[in-house]
Formats: sequence, structure tokens, C-alpha cells
Amino acid sequence: MNDLHTSSAPALRRLLDLLASGAATEDFADVLADARRQGAPAAVLSEIDDATWQALRVHRTMRQHRRREAELTALFDTAGDLAASRDLDAVLQAIVRRARMLLGTDTAYLTLPDEGAGDTYMRVTDGSVSVLFQTLRLSLGDGLGGLVAQTARPYATPDYRADERFHHTGTIDAGVLDEGLVAIIGVPLLLGGRVIGVLFAADRSPRAFSPDEVALLCSLAAHAAIALDTARSLADTRAALTELNSANELIRAHSAAVQRAEQGHDRLTDLVLRGAEVPDVAAAVAALLGGGIAVLDAEGEPLAGRAGAPGTGLAEAAAASRAEGRAVRHGGAWVCAVLAGQEQLGTLVLRGRPDLDDADRRLFERAGVVTALLLLLRRSVAETENRVRGELLADLLTAPDRDPAGLTARGRRLGVDLGRPHLVLVAEPGDARDAGARARLAGAAGRYLFGSRGISAEHGEAVVLLVPDGDGAEDGGADDAGDGAQRAAGRAAERLARLAGFPVTVGAGRPAAGPVALAAAYAEGLRCVRALRVLGRSGEGASARALGFLGVLLGDGHDVAGFVRGTLGPLLEYDARRGTELVRTLRAYFDCGGSLTRAKDELHVHVNTVVQRLDRVEVLLGRDWNGPERSLELQLALRLQLLSGP
Repeated sequence: MNDLHTSSAPALRRLLDLLASGAATEDFADVLADARRQGAPAAVLSEIDDATWQALRVHRTMRQHRRREAELTALFDTAGDLAASRDLDAVLQAIVRRARMLLGTDTAYLTLPDEGAGDTYMRVTDGSVSVLFQTLRLSLGDGLGGLVAQTARPYATPDYRADERFHHTGTIDAGVLDEGLVAIIGVPLLLGGRVIGVLFAADRSPRAFSPDEVALLCSLAAHAAIALDTARSLADTRAALTELNSANELIRAHSAAVQRAEQGHDRLTDLVLRGAEVPDVAAAVAALLGGGIAVLDAEGEPLAGRAGAPGTGLAEAAAASRAEGRAVRHGGAWVCAVLAGQEQLGTLVLRGRPDLDDADRRLFERAGVVTALLLLLRRSVAETENRVRGELLADLLTAPDRDPAGLTARGRRLGVDLGRPHLVLVAEPGDARDAGARARLAGAAGRYLFGSRGISAEHGEAVVLLVPDGDGAEDGGADDAGDGAQRAAGRAAERLARLAGFPVTVGAGRPAAGPVALAAAYAEGLRCVRALRVLGRSGEGASARALGFLGVLLGDGHDVAGFVRGTLGPLLEYDARRGTELVRTLRAYFDCGGSLTRAKDELHVHVNTVVQRLDRVEVLLGRDWNGPERSLELQLALRLQLLSGP
């Protein structure tokens, strides 16, 4: 027995030396093989075989301990990085590098979700050589990484391309192929049960990952999740500190703005109590806000300040302000609707202040309220005055010859000089018998004349407006009485329709002065409205003169000479200057029913002469001279000229 122990002792000492030196596993098998070659007895060989098996167990245990020590050291180092570093990129890069080192893989990488795009992207890579792979994006559920993110569980595959457990896509497979990866393991980064990323390790050759390797990668992923959460907490803390640092500035700015708003409120209140007008309020607000203020009425016409060039979209900006109940930005300006309930009385436009803080914006909006109050007061006064003046207008149209001097005196007391030439505009709604429409038209007429020297009143089935002749606000400057009446009627029809919300027909009489003449002008304007309806031109405005020969028939005074000159003037002047007979030729042509042959016999000239003369008529009168409506006017003018004598 002692011999047996003595013969096995060298082999046992050799096994201990191999354990101490950390030799490879295959070196332990050489001890038993050498004993067999030396012819050791079977009992000795059996003892050496048992000792070799025990030595291998010890060797495996020691190797596991060393690996576990290295893993723990890596985890401690990672924890130290988390405690010492504030750079998220550096921490994540260290975690990915350690994962690659501890698992001994060719590459390691980490993906994070992109909530905006709804997928995940490569955040950090280590050992990657493919640009395509480094820029790869994975949708939820696609590929191994998509499955890990969807299920919150780790997955490993020894050969990714042949593994059918994953949903393969062309983009992902192309990136994996370009990187040359075969074996891949992915574990989730969990934070409160929610997946906030995926950590991967991969080899470019087939490999089966052990449960210990999966657990190690999960530990590193947990550290990565902590790093991400810590970084976000630090970012939130920095943002909170920034907000706290700016809070004092905001408080100081707010205090200054409140003080300025109080001063502005006191200033506007004082203006209202002193009976200031809209331009005074505009000037005060411009001084308070340091910009230019323009006040526009409901039609966009300036009431105060310089409106500037009419920019596109101003009406839309005013509508937006009305809908929101606040001032809105419009390009480099601010726009605030001036409201009285749901009615828009006008618009405030602030220029020169592209940025307004809340206090200044409220001051600007308060200016809109004050402006609305002033406009309502002005309108109330104007409506009262117009009601009294309207009674004067009704008496003027009903019995002008009863007491002309008394009417003129009443008008003078009310600020209406009936001795000055005025235009009488007669306006009717689409349905003249609709009392409601007529009342709305009367209100629109009051707003239309607001701020002017005109007056209006309901009379019969129409609304009558009396405006001073030559008022640039109404007719654009009356250099000619007929043209001024036509422009005034057209402008009134257009604006009254916008204010009333339905088509309005307007007829204008000739300018007149004195109660009797003004009543006659009203009758002419009323006949003009009737004529427009007969002609199918409801919703338009016109004067008697603008209606052509109908104006001669409708107008008082029957300006036959003026109609003849307006219709045949170019032919008369040409004949007088050149001694031709264009007027006589045209009369013969019409008298002969448009027959050139009969006309040449009537004129005793060749047919070519008739053709040449009619060509000249077309040059002077226009190509439509022989049209039905124009030829009717020409024939009437020729007949009136003949009846009037030389």
C-alpha cells in the first residue's frame, strides 16, 4: 500500500502544480497519459484518474471565481463611473466597452428609443466597423432588438441569420450582414418596468451564450438604465435651476410691467373722463408702448394714426383677434379687434413693437376696450343727432314748398346748410317691402355716414341719404356734377351692402340746393332706383346721367343738348372740323334700316363712300356702335338733334 502511494505521489504533485499555475484544461489529461506510458499499476492509474477529475473540478471552480471577480470588478468600476462622471456619453461608452470585454465578443452596442419617430436608434457602439450598421434603426418588434424592446426579455441567438424566431427585415439584415455579425445577445434596459433601451453583444462567428453571460449583460444593462435615469434627473435639475435663476428676472420684469400697466390704465381712464377723442387715445397708447398706433373703422378706413400701406391679411388678422378675444401678431405688427359685444367697431394696429410681453399686450388690448367705448359714445351721439336731422329730412321730402325758409333755418340750427349743394341718394334693400331689411339698411346708413356731415332717414320704402356735394369722402372729388353723383351712388351701394349684409340699390339725383330743389332731386333719385330695378341692375348704384337716354327720360330738366353732345359729340366735332357728313350718313343708314344700297341712293353717293364713312364712325364711336343698345341711343340722339333744329 505504501508502494502504491509512493508511486502516485509524483502525479499528484504535478496536478497540484498545474492548479497553482492556472494551466489549460487539456494539460491535466497529460498526467494520466504519462502514467499509463510508464506502466503504472491499475490501482495507481485509478487513483490518478480520480485525482485528475477532482483537480479539474477545482480548476473550473477557480476559473468561475476569477471570472466572477472580474465581473464584479467591472460592475464596481461601472458604479464608480456613474458616481464620478456627469457625462452620459462617457458612461454609456464605458458600459458598452466593458460588455464587449467581459463577454469577449467582437462588438457591443446600445440602442435607445426615438419617441418622435416611433422606433429605436444606435446610441453607442464599440468594435463596429460598418457605417450602415452604426446608423441602423429598428422598429418595435423587428429583429432581435425589436423583440427585446417589445417583450422586455433578453434574447440570444447563435446564428441570427438562420434564426426564425425574429421578424427579419431587409434593412436590419443588410446592416447585420454588412457588419458580419452571426451570434447576437440583447438584454433590455429596464426602468420601473419600462424598457428604455437595449444592450447588445455580438460575435462574427457562431456562438452559444451561457446563462452567466446573459446575467452579466443584464447587470450591465441595469447600470446603463441607472446612468440614463441619472442623466435625465440631472438635466431636470439643471433646467429647474435655470428656471429659478430666471425667476427673479421675470419677477422684476413683471413688477415693472405691472407698474407700467397701472400708469397706462390711469392715463386711459383720465382721457375718457376728460372727453378725449379716438386720436388722443391712439397717441397716448403709442407713447406708452413705444410704437405707432393706427385706428381703423369697421370698413378699414383710418380714424387715427397712419394706417400705412394696406397689407394683405389684415382683415383675417382682425377676424382672428375677434374670435380669440385677444390681440394677435400680424407680420411685424400687432392687431386688436375693437369690439362691442359681438359687433366689431374697428381695428387697432400697433407697429414698431414686434415683441410684446403679457403686460404690454394687455395694455394694448385695454386700449381696444377704451376705443370701443369712445366709438360707442360717438355713435350714440351721432344717432341722436341723426334722428333729429332725419325728422328735418322727412319734412323736407314731404312738404318742401310749405315753408322753405323755415326748413332752411331748422337745418342751420342742426348744422345742415340746405343752401349748399347736396347730393340726394335713394337706397332700397333687395326687398323694399321688408320692413326688417329697411330698418337694417337705415342702421347701415347711419354707420356709413358716421363721422361725416351727411344725414339719413327712412322715407317711404327707401332710405334717403343727404350728403354735401363735393365731399371727397363720398365721391372722390366732384370735378363734374354728373360724374360725382355716379361715383357717390356706386360707392354708397357697395359700402351699404357690406354694412347691411345684403344687396342695396342706390339712385342719385343731380346736385341741388334749397328745399324745393332737393325734393326734386329725391324724386329723380327714386325714379333712378326704379329704372335700375327694371333694367335688372338691382344691387348697383347709378345717377340719371349715367343711365344714358334713360337718364334724359328720368331726369328733371331733360338735358337734351347734353345727351346729344355726349352721344354724337365725336361725330359732330369731326364734321365741323373736316366738313364731312358723318352725322347725315349715320342718320340715312338708320332711316334705311341698315341697308347700304338704299342709304347710298338717299345720299346720292357711291356705296363705297357709305362704307368708308361708316368705318370712320366705328373708329370715332367704337366697335359696338351698331349694337342693339348703342344703336338705340344713337338713333334717339339723332332724332333729338333733328327736332332741336340747327
